[in-house]
Amino acid sequence: MTLFELVGITIGLAMDAFAVAIATSIALGRVRRQQVFRVSFHFGIFHVMMPVIGWLLGRSFHHLIQAWDHWVAFLLLVFIGGKALFDLGKSDGKRRERPDPTRGASLIILSIATSIDALAVGLGLAFLDVVIWYPAVVIGLVAAAFTTVGMLLGSRLGILFGRRMEMSGGLVLIAIGFKIVIEHLTS
Repeated sequence: MTLFELVGITIGLAMDAFAVAIATSIALGRVRRQQVFRVSFHFGIFHVMMPVIGWLLGRSFHHLIQAWDHWVAFLLLVFIGGKALFDLGKSDGKRRERPDPTRGASLIILSIATSIDALAVGLGLAFLDVVIWYPAVVIGLVAAAFTTVGMLLGSRLGILFGRRMEMSGGLVLIAIGFKIVIEHLTS
């Protein structure tokens, strides 16, 4: 694998994390450093683990996993995005205390949803006999960096545009879910 190929794969994988980070921080409004760190750290770690897991599984179970990985990502993203829209619809325009999506089950679900494509990349790398450790670390570091930028950008957008951006954030998550399914069904 060339450096150019690795950079292309890495940026492609990090774009979902970037978009989800923007949507997450829009929902939060003002974002604290701890929240940025938690999301960036988790997205980065999951982007390291998933290619390694995919690579390990790729040695024996490729045909089984490839058939449903995109559906898992789709369901997770539509669930989180739909929940954000539902919660927004229940509110009367006033900011209420909502569960922090940078903690607990929401953070794990978002981490899995944004990194499931990295699992598929790991599967592919297993078939190419690529040693996985270096690409996995690069993928994780770039995903963490893109997530940090996305969190900071989304926070600014949320402060400036409020509820419209919150709605956009939920719709973006749902759209990413559909994009993943469409890409897998048309490839």
